[in-house]
Amino acid sequence: MTDNAATINETPARSRFNFGKAFRQYGTVIIFVLLLIVAQEQSDAFLTERNVMNVLRQMSGIGVMAIGMLFVILTRGIDLSVGSIAALGSVSAAVLIQSYPLPVALLMAIGIGAACGLISGALIAFFRLPAFVITLAMMTAARGFALILSNGQPIMPGPAGAPLQAFGTSFSLGFPNPAVLMIGLFALAFIILNYSRFGRLVKAIGSNEEAVRLSGISVPWYVLSVYVISGALAAVAGVLITSRSGVGSASVGAGNELDVIAAVVIGGASLMGGRGGVINTFIGVMILGVIGNIMNLAGVPGYHQQVYLGVIIVVAVLIQNGSTLFRR
Repeated sequence: MTDNAATINETPARSRFNFGKAFRQYGTVIIFVLLLIVAQEQSDAFLTERNVMNVLRQMSGIGVMAIGMLFVILTRGIDLSVGSIAALGSVSAAVLIQSYPLPVALLMAIGIGAACGLISGALIAFFRLPAFVITLAMMTAARGFALILSNGQPIMPGPAGAPLQAFGTSFSLGFPNPAVLMIGLFALAFIILNYSRFGRLVKAIGSNEEAVRLSGISVPWYVLSVYVISGALAAVAGVLITSRSGVGSASVGAGNELDVIAAVVIGGASLMGGRGGVINTFIGVMILGVIGNIMNLAGVPGYHQQVYLGVIIVVAVLIQNGSTLFRR
């Protein structure tokens, strides 16, 4: 009798639905689907091809920066300089295109972004300085360099920049070229994080840096590399924005670092490191894009949008971390 009673009492515990696991696995997707339903209810124009393509094009820069931010956050770091590095990449590309062949100029602009990440990463990885402080300093310095290089004025690439502008305003495979590049970079990041030794170690460093160090891995080099990746991708984002607008500007990316961090966190990444995925980060980027688009279609004033966006981000993060409410 006692054994039978114990078996009966154990059965419900075993079959109980794990809300925490469900939130961790599907929270981002659930939020995204609900937003799509709300958006379509708000406006019949939302799911039109023109509007969807517009959202993808607008979010391409944020998306590319979010890939680099994901790598950084997985190592328990943060990069506040991505918006400013995007501005430096935008201005650098516009200036260099006038003196060098287009591919060389773009590689040089991306290299400048990587160099910014290299400086930040070296100070963080080898001198053990706080990532928040170092990347905040780089945010200020990179924006300053962009202003100096452009003299505070928009830079027109001229005829040499026509192919770049054609890329930014054209379509491939039915999608805007900037969105195609963004999706391609997300696919590459997915392969690296899930199927390479580098990706596995990046996640492991965020989960337990000391264990990785004791296993003989040179942790500082991996930490350095994620900041280089973040800087390079931020510059790529700046080039993409220039390709869409046709000008290089030091105002590019202003405040984008907060949107990028929000997208990664909404996608389920933990600021404590070790947890996060590429697909969910992509959905997080799209969630931000949909939220902004819903408010534009609904005619919400610009200043009000910032308040609503902040509230929605907090709610989304609470849902993402709601698993803590159902652990027992």
